[in-house]
Amino acid sequence: MTPSYNEKEVLLLLQHEDTQKEAFSRIVAQYSEQLYWQIRRMVLSHEDANDLLQNTFIKAWTNIDYFRAESKLSTWLYRIALNECLTFLNKQRATSMMSIDEPEAEAVSKLEGDPYFSGDDAQVLLQKALLTLPEKQRMVFNLKYFQEMKYEDMSDVFGTSVGALKASYHHAVKKIESFLKDSF
Repeated sequence: MTPSYNEKEVLLLLQHEDTQKEAFSRIVAQYSEQLYWQIRRMVLSHEDANDLLQNTFIKAWTNIDYFRAESKLSTWLYRIALNECLTFLNKQRATSMMSIDEPEAEAVSKLEGDPYFSGDDAQVLLQKALLTLPEKQRMVFNLKYFQEMKYEDMSDVFGTSVGALKASYHHAVKKIESFLKDSF
């Protein structure tokens, strides 16, 4: 049986070279699934999400000595994951031959061909609505709506004020509502 996750204990284990690997294994076990789904909602593809999750943990491992525990470990991991997503999406946009008029077209075709989303029309429609949002609004919406992350924690992830995040979430909700109304 895997020991229960205790962040204080894990942080102590991280401080000693002989227990760092064990501590990091616990971190990976604790956060893999929720980070995967956050990344997946941004990039849609299972393969891309797995790659980005792996990159997130590689970056976290290589920079673990720089983590100062001024914020939660999960917040630090989310920041790394979101930066990985942004880098990936920017590279994808730069190399893609998407139409300027419809930048989400390629993502929508990926979404429609993905078995995870194919069974539920409402889920596909919501994901299409999310694709119309600017990346930061989409990330804020995903963290608040799907992960139920508190604005204070998101503030640490994004380095933005709580008020700005609330406004971003509000605008995202309004745009999604408008998209959904226009779809019916």
